[in-house]
Amino acid sequence: MRFTGKTVLVTGSGRGIGQAIALGFAREGAAVAVNAAHLATAEDTAAQIRTAGGRAIAIEADVADEGQVNAMVARTIADLGAIDILVNNAGISQPIMPLVDQSTADWDRVVAINLRGTYLCSKAAAKWMIEKRAGKIVNIASIAGLTGQPMRTAYATSKAAVINLTMVLAVELARYDINVNAVLP
Repeated sequence: MRFTGKTVLVTGSGRGIGQAIALGFAREGAAVAVNAAHLATAEDTAAQIRTAGGRAIAIEADVADEGQVNAMVARTIADLGAIDILVNNAGISQPIMPLVDQSTADWDRVVAINLRGTYLCSKAAAKWMIEKRAGKIVNIASIAGLTGQPMRTAYATSKAAVINLTMVLAVELARYDINVNAVLP
């Protein structure tokens, strides 16, 4: 059990890749804070972890809202005792259409969740990790951030920015023994 004694916060872990990540960490012994935009999906994943004998809490929070992010990180630390690993998985796509037909509202929401959310969650968790002089942050980006994808302007751009944010944070936080990496599905 590679993560026994560790606490992991996984954003966007109510379903899909995030749920698989949360369940995988739990199988390896980690206590898991399960985040989703809707409590019911977060609770479903947390219940699966608890049913299997693991320790988990469910937290509803919008990762684009700084107050909710700060509360989520504080609750993770208060209820589970730490935040050793942050997985920034929360992300959304956009309607697939040509640039000239895309709405600015769609752009703003995708960038808010995918980029601002990764930034806010990293910032909140890093404050605790810096104090402890240890931690890991894993950002879920996308190959679209390297190759671009026509008709997915906001998504591809936000994921490219997450890749760059990862590089910036990796260098900045290394002196505190905090590793920052990205995975590009």
